[in-house]
Amino acid sequence: MPSAFDAARRMIAAMLSGRTSTEVANLTRPDTATPLKPWIRPAKHIEPTFTAANWKTLLGHSGASEADRAALYDARAQEELARYEHNIENYVGTLRLPVGVIGPLRVNGIFAKGDYYVPLATSEAALVASYGRGARLISSVGGCTTGTLAEGVHRSPGFAFASTTDAGLFVAWVCESFDRLKAAAETTTRHGKLVELSPHVEGDHVYLVCSYTTGDAAGQNMVTIATEAVCKAIEEHSPIKPIYWFVEANLSGDKKASAMSFMGVRGRKVTASAELSGEQIRKQLHTTPQRMEQYWRMSALGGVMSGSIGVQGHYANGLAALYLATGQDAACVAESAVGVTRIELRENDRLFVSVTLPNIIVGTVGGGTALPTQSAGLNILGLKGAGNVRQFGEVCAAVCLAGELSIIGALCAHEFASAHKNLARGKA
Repeated sequence: MPSAFDAARRMIAAMLSGRTSTEVANLTRPDTATPLKPWIRPAKHIEPTFTAANWKTLLGHSGASEADRAALYDARAQEELARYEHNIENYVGTLRLPVGVIGPLRVNGIFAKGDYYVPLATSEAALVASYGRGARLISSVGGCTTGTLAEGVHRSPGFAFASTTDAGLFVAWVCESFDRLKAAAETTTRHGKLVELSPHVEGDHVYLVCSYTTGDAAGQNMVTIATEAVCKAIEEHSPIKPIYWFVEANLSGDKKASAMSFMGVRGRKVTASAELSGEQIRKQLHTTPQRMEQYWRMSALGGVMSGSIGVQGHYANGLAALYLATGQDAACVAESAVGVTRIELRENDRLFVSVTLPNIIVGTVGGGTALPTQSAGLNILGLKGAGNVRQFGEVCAAVCLAGELSIIGALCAHEFASAHKNLARGKA
């Protein structure tokens, strides 16, 4: 690992290349003299007139060209602009991202049962091929076992009090007032249920982790609105008034990897596993169970040494592609791609492989799931609409298992670099 001194010295050399330190310093000073470029015009509704006005601004004041406007133009979207109103602001076009499909991926789960074709949206060559190879291996041995282990989406409002004593008295009141606060939360949603309030005292501050079930929706907006209702009920009814409060005080694990959600659940906690024969590993991954176990042992220690939360190879690759293809909140990959991959040698030349992911945030209704292309992705899976979210969570785990098997196999067989050369650069 390079030293901080060497890294800083190289960066300083790049900054000063052909310039004096004074010239560099002048670049960073606030500039109130140069007129600001025109603002992009916000609009409550998506209308062609506002889109045209924003493109006029971009064509005159950014690096965009008419070719760029044409590239982002989508005739079908123009006919269905109302479908996008609750998913985007300052609309100027739609993004086209290649979509590949893997499968069938056979899943034998508590909720997901069957053969699934899985859409993956990505611009990274080799990703779909790799996950597809893992899916073939899993399906060839009869599929993987999956289970949903826990559910819960959180918001963590924070409250400041005049003293630590007041904070403690407030916690006592909250514990006695759960039913009242639950009723307040559930006036805002037909599908969300407040199932737990967990107070955490830090001096004269109280963090109140509100845990919900969210039906078939991912639920981040749902729990935010419900938690605001909880906070207003607290303002109105609590005998110990907070000096101030915030609807989210950064203890929920939202959009980040956190030790708390790794040990608990955020969204859905799911697991997937398979037992593979040495014959199939040699045939399809070109390596052996023994070498894969050796790799896992070394990589697990490497993960610990790097300070990672959990130990896994590349959950984010498959989850990001799957989330984009099905209208999920792609930023939730930050917490979803946390978990543990485990490999164990078993008797008779067999290998047990499992993945456990405690933070799968997905929905089959709401959010981006109703958009045309994302709706198509869910239809390919056969999981669009109410009643399917637990199945979807288990399929996410199965996809991650497929990805782990394939990448570990490629690393063990020394095929990782050559696969990327062949597929990304067109040559071995």
